[in-house]
Amino acid sequence: MPEDFGRKDIIRRGDVRMKLGILVNADKNLIHIVGITKAAIGKGHEVIIFSMDEGVRLLGEPAFRDLCNVKGVSMSFCDHSTHMFNVSKEGVSDEIICGSQFNNAAMNHDADRVIVL
Repeated sequence: MPEDFGRKDIIRRGDVRMKLGILVNADKNLIHIVGITKAAIGKGHEVIIFSMDEGVRLLGEPAFRDLCNVKGVSMSFCDHSTHMFNVSKEGVSDEIICGSQFNNAAMNHDADRVIVL
């Protein structure tokens, strides 16, 4: 067994399930968002996705919107950003929360790790 040097926060493979936060602030990384989300869920982790700024443009992409139907994934977006970038909320599932920066703060609080794409 590897030495943990007395650290209680060491994560060993298979021992810990985590919550991964994904902050989406650009509309360029759809394939990576989908891939990372599916990989994390496949390992038994939870994923929290928050979209803001240009990232809300991905709400127009079915592959992005459909992530809300994956068990273990929760999604929200910044309503203000949809107005700033003229993004329609039509066709967006009620499973995706139309929120604010409060949802971003909640994700950062609840997630064990956050990545920005």
